[in-house]
Amino acid sequence: MVLTGDGSDEEAITESPDDRAAFTELFEQHFDDIYRYLAFRVGEVMAEDLAAETFARAFAGRRRFEPDRGSVRAWLFGIARNLIRDHRRDERREMETVRRASAEPLRHAPDNAAQLAERLRLRASLASLKTEWREIVLLLGIAGLSYEETADLLHIPLGTVRSRYSRARTQLMATLGDAAETDVAGGTRS
Repeated sequence: MVLTGDGSDEEAITESPDDRAAFTELFEQHFDDIYRYLAFRVGEVMAEDLAAETFARAFAGRRRFEPDRGSVRAWLFGIARNLIRDHRRDERREMETVRRASAEPLRHAPDNAAQLAERLRLRASLASLKTEWREIVLLLGIAGLSYEETADLLHIPLGTVRSRYSRARTQLMATLGDAAETDVAGGTRS
């Protein structure tokens, strides 16, 4: 089945509850366009996750698609747009939390201004992470849980914990610079 974006997309979405291959075709036909749109709006790092989430939500809601309200392509971009809105709302909340946390006195006061500045920089970098990445960094690095314990606690696969932690570390190293070349979460975990 070759999808062109005219009527065949709608046929595929209609067939997809009984024929998952039809949804796979939709995914293959439209993923790159959705990804490019998201990358332009939120950057490449977030675009990959948001594009995947777009299709996960579309798959979950495929039975509710209403052809008389628009094309499948427009529906997919609508899902992506809503995810961007949700992502930005979450970022605003996180930045407000960082702002408030930065105003609070630290429980263990640093010895000097340089240490204080570094702690505030680390807090801001952690706040810039996606929520699920930050949670994993904090569980592994602050709480000292193992990868396996973190996976069990969050009810996600072990491989997901490892990949999210890796992505989080990469982003933290990029935002913190050379000072972050050592593991920000306190060492290597097996």
